[in-house]
Amino acid sequence: MTQLTKKIFLSIITVSFIAVTIAIFLLTGVSYNYTADTAANNLRQNCSIISSAVEESGGRFLNVTDFGELRVTWISSSGRVIFDSAKDPEQLDDHSGRQEIEEAINSGEGESERYSDTLMTKTINHAHRLSDGSVIRVSDVQKSFPALLLRNLQPLAVMLTILALCSFASAILISRHIVRPINNIDLDHPKTEKSYKELAPLLKKLRKQNGRVNKQMIELKQSREQFSLITESMSEGLIVADQKANILTSNTSAYSLLGAEKSNDSHTVFSLCQTEQFRRCIQDAMGGRRSECLISTEKGDRKVIASPANSHDTVNGIVVFVLDVTEQQQLETMRREFTSNVSHELKTPLTTIYGISDMLANGMVKPEDVGSLSSDIRNEADRLITLINDIVSLSKLDENTAPRQDEEVDLYDLASDIISRLKLSADEKNVTAELTGDHVTVYGSRTILDEVLYNLCDNAIKYNNEGGSFTVKISHIPMKAIITVSDTGAGIPETHLGRIFERFYRVDKSRSRKIKGTGLGLSIVKHGVGYHGGTVRAESIVGKGTTFTVELPIEKKRN
Repeated sequence: MTQLTKKIFLSIITVSFIAVTIAIFLLTGVSYNYTADTAANNLRQNCSIISSAVEESGGRFLNVTDFGELRVTWISSSGRVIFDSAKDPEQLDDHSGRQEIEEAINSGEGESERYSDTLMTKTINHAHRLSDGSVIRVSDVQKSFPALLLRNLQPLAVMLTILALCSFASAILISRHIVRPINNIDLDHPKTEKSYKELAPLLKKLRKQNGRVNKQMIELKQSREQFSLITESMSEGLIVADQKANILTSNTSAYSLLGAEKSNDSHTVFSLCQTEQFRRCIQDAMGGRRSECLISTEKGDRKVIASPANSHDTVNGIVVFVLDVTEQQQLETMRREFTSNVSHELKTPLTTIYGISDMLANGMVKPEDVGSLSSDIRNEADRLITLINDIVSLSKLDENTAPRQDEEVDLYDLASDIISRLKLSADEKNVTAELTGDHVTVYGSRTILDEVLYNLCDNAIKYNNEGGSFTVKISHIPMKAIITVSDTGAGIPETHLGRIFERFYRVDKSRSRKIKGTGLGLSIVKHGVGYHGGTVRAESIVGKGTTFTVELPIEKKRN
């Protein structure tokens, strides 16, 4: 049986069944309501008559009267049962809590109904208060609506069965006859001769549509493959969703950047990220406003751009781009910190120079102190010039604008020259230097490599202990030159090792202020090494010293 045949068959059966069922319930309901209203009125009248008789003759009337199926109970004003036509009054409990009794005592009359699901009966009660405060209650038992319904269903069951069988047979015959010509249509090559004439225009259009659909399906498949190939090659995340935020298409980068797992099941954009900023951004786009937000994930910072796809002032969907801005945010943080640190470092020597100059200009300095203060001005000026030179060098390395005059540089000879230039500083602190290793030649900028080695050796002297030593070793492995600078200083705690190459970062600020320097030396080392495509790392043991290792690629001279 086809789906259409089943629908026709089920429609006939369903309509017949619903019509008969509604008719049964309506007839039973009307009958039940009429019977219930009549019984309630009769009970009310009987209660009134019995109450009047008891008022005139007292309990004697109750004892000599046969009430039939009615149950009559006489209750005192305190709730004690005085008389009951069905049971011994002594066996009955206090009735003052019954609903109908309370209503009769308070207002003169009371009614209540009690149902028995087991017996499928309903007990109706009517109570009337006598002049002495006692109450006459009359009760009657009626069949409930389900019981009445079952009683009426018995004669109708036969009719319902006959109707179902007739409907079943006619539905099968009629439905099969109607759908047979339709089922015989060849949808790939529809013909009008063997079908209903009414379907002829539809079948002609269907033939034309088949050709267009086949062509469009091929084009659509090609377009989807091209779109998928393009979006999957994007490093940026792309999400397209409908007006209810259900994802229509997305690329792998979107899930990777947001830290979500890709699933084949349908889900909304909100399931990709649970942060409030992301949710508000998507909601703004769904409301017709372009929105941007910055969110942080375990893998870094992400910028989310959500734009509505409007058509005639109606939002039909949204397009969401997810960008990895971790490096950009880090650079922005470094820029702010660098600006703040530069301002502070420049302000310190300028303040000193200005203060001493002001004292000299106002004649506040003794003649014998002029030389000492002039020396202080010169030292602060030297510090300022050194700082500015370091900042300029670092800026050139950052922007890759340092003059590139590459040449062959012998690292052993360069290290020997630098140690000689720093001999005076080493002697002042009684620090001894040692150079070991081989003559290794690299191709690069002599000026930048000089700054790298100079800063490493200078730090090995400045942050060494009195009477300590440092060693410079030049070695190589295949295609790499290795520079190792080791000292016997106080060492660097492990918690600080990851930040020592940051600009102006100082491990011990109180001690660093006493040591001449700009705080940019290791930053210049890092950028200078990176300028040559190399790497630098530091290892340190507190109380024993620090070792810096630089690895540089050995390149042949460029033509």
